[in-house]
Amino acid sequence: MANASDGMNYAPKGKAAPVVQPGEFHFAAMHLDHGHIYGQCNGLIEAGGTLSKVYDTEPERLARFCKTYPQAKAVADPREILEDPAIRLVAAAAVPCDRGPLGCVVMRHGKDYFTDKTPFTSLQHLAEAKRTAAETGRKYMVYYSERLHVESAIAAGDLIQEGRIGRVVQVLGTGPHRHGAKGSRPAWFYRKAQYGGILCDIGSHQLEQFLYYTGNSEATIQAAKVANYRNPDFPEFEDFGDISVIGGNGATGYHRVDWLNPDGLRTWGDGRAVILGTEGYIELRKYIDVTTDNGGDQLILVDHKGEHRMACAGKIGFPFFGRLIRDCIDRSETAMTQTHAFKAAELCLQAQAVAVKVA
Repeated sequence: MANASDGMNYAPKGKAAPVVQPGEFHFAAMHLDHGHIYGQCNGLIEAGGTLSKVYDTEPERLARFCKTYPQAKAVADPREILEDPAIRLVAAAAVPCDRGPLGCVVMRHGKDYFTDKTPFTSLQHLAEAKRTAAETGRKYMVYYSERLHVESAIAAGDLIQEGRIGRVVQVLGTGPHRHGAKGSRPAWFYRKAQYGGILCDIGSHQLEQFLYYTGNSEATIQAAKVANYRNPDFPEFEDFGDISVIGGNGATGYHRVDWLNPDGLRTWGDGRAVILGTEGYIELRKYIDVTTDNGGDQLILVDHKGEHRMACAGKIGFPFFGRLIRDCIDRSETAMTQTHAFKAAELCLQAQAVAVKVA
């Protein structure tokens, strides 16, 4: 039977790998509009963070969150989080169009911010966040979960750093998602001003991976397309998009995202990546190895020594979260640089802006 999950409730769990003592790093959760907030919190808790407070506007959503995390005190006013000096970081998964402004509020209250992707729906919000981060010295970090919370994707980065496939010259990425039954999504999901467009939204995963795996700090969008093939009842919705990108170092990328994942698949999306190097290539089968019982997190490496398959689930861990906590304490940049987080966001906004609508 097909798994009913659609990615909205994607919340991986890994091995505890605390980098701080209990109670040393307090964080809070705000605005639970997207289920990724559970993945964000899981990662921080496993790294030793203490989830102490939560705020949301919907009682049902708040109750469900507190059932999962009974240690979190529900508060009725966001100021009880923003003005609490014990809280160092705020994790949030607000409606996409609200993420940028919320981050600026959090940073101006002297706290670091950890938002779900996509981090912005407009270049204006990005520019304001850049200014606020620079002025306050606070972090605006992003949950690019398709790399940060997938063990095979982390392993691929390690192999690239080791030089196993030489210089990376191209990344092919696919990010299919299951849309689910009509009416099962919140209203903002279908309003372009609120969700930003498909390339802005789930395309942000893809462009972040392109920058990371190719070692680029700059890139140019060569072409982009969007379409609504299957959802005419929602004219502002895009269920297909693709991007061609060229990195500053000459590496190229092609990335396809969609909401057309068939119901017969056992999970919410057959996310894959093929990373081509001058000395070999890596294929990632992130969430499922179709028609087998291998499970997800499959990494296939082909190099001059031969063919290799690695089952990564439960073996790699999720180091981003511990590094983020240490970065917040030490004011370092070991998890992700601020420049990288903002550049990935900028590219997806640029791709969305130039995209040709083909259907």
